Amino acid sequence: MARRGVSRRGFLIGGLTLAGTGLAGSTIGSGTAWALSDRPIIDCAGWGARPNSAIVPIWNQRPVKILVHHTATPNVADQSRRAADSLARAIQNFHMDVRGWLDTGQHFTISRGGFVLEGRHRSLEVLRIGQRQVEGAHCTGQNVVAVGIENEGTYLDVDPPGALWDSLRALCVHLCSQYGIPPTEIYGHRDFKNTACPGDRLYGMLPRLRTEVAGGLGQRLEGGAAHKESWPLLRPGDRGPQVQAAQYLLRAAGMRDVVPSGRYDRLTAAAVLRFQELTDAENVGMIGGETWPVLARPVRRDEGGDAERAVAVLAARRGTESVPDVVTPRVWQRLLGTGGAPAETSTDPQGPPR
Repeated sequence: MARRGVSRRGFLIGGLTLAGTGLAGSTIGSGTAWALSDRPIIDCAGWGARPNSAIVPIWNQRPVKILVHHTATPNVADQSRRAADSLARAIQNFHMDVRGWLDTGQHFTISRGGFVLEGRHRSLEVLRIGQRQVEGAHCTGQNVVAVGIENEGTYLDVDPPGALWDSLRALCVHLCSQYGIPPTEIYGHRDFKNTACPGDRLYGMLPRLRTEVAGGLGQRLEGGAAHKESWPLLRPGDRGPQVQAAQYLLRAAGMRDVVPSGRYDRLTAAAVLRFQELTDAENVGMIGGETWPVLARPVRRDEGGDAERAVAVLAARRGTESVPDVVTPRVWQRLLGTGGAPAETSTDPQGPPR
């Protein structure tokens, strides 16, 4: 007999409502917040998942963050339930047959039609309890501390459809509520890896997502807390001070073939690949959230060399008075123009019940 709230068709989350959370100004979706209970999360059996090939590890700890991904698949027009099920099966087949993983890598998948599907087996069971974490395979270094959400499509230069956005917001509200995750702890894949995922447009919408999720929890983000510290994503063809600073840092790390021209050229791309191989990073020729923390080492004032030249390139835009005696990672982010704000929330006692 099925447990209460669980069926082959899906997993119904009751008691969660986002009504009255101040989201009516939304320009994506209908502007009307809806609850996950309006459309059940489809469990693995519901979309025809294969059995996992090995035991799914479960950790006796709560996840502390949410990672947003995109599938980098075509932005298909078919937004039906049938298309959502087919997507989930295709992802699982790829992850198991090509990647060699024991199951789907992410915990949840959202289709372009707004259908929310369980990804890795037992993710819904564990979410319902709200005390443990299913180990995923969606981001190296984050798989036992972060819930991974795949969003169908490619969002480099287009926004996600409204149905997908509404489901992403509702799912994040429920995840934060169940696990006690602050809404400021919603990140993009590129924050931790050298990847364009979840796409420039969707990544740029994460401050809005944090704000709307906070509203769904009856909270307000204060002092720009929706904007997190991050690292810029640099790709071949990019130009500017960020690129020049990275080139000086590469030279300081021993990549002496790089010419600090401010243009991400062929020599720079080759140096980035060599540096990433040496540091056991994903070597895709981009400088992102995995490589920047290693490349942008602490730099002391007057130490000389290419590392201090990298600081000088960025300080020229912001004024030398903004540079302390030691440039730490947080200072690097501020100089690079991707510094954030401290996470602050205030609770609205009239917010929705948990």
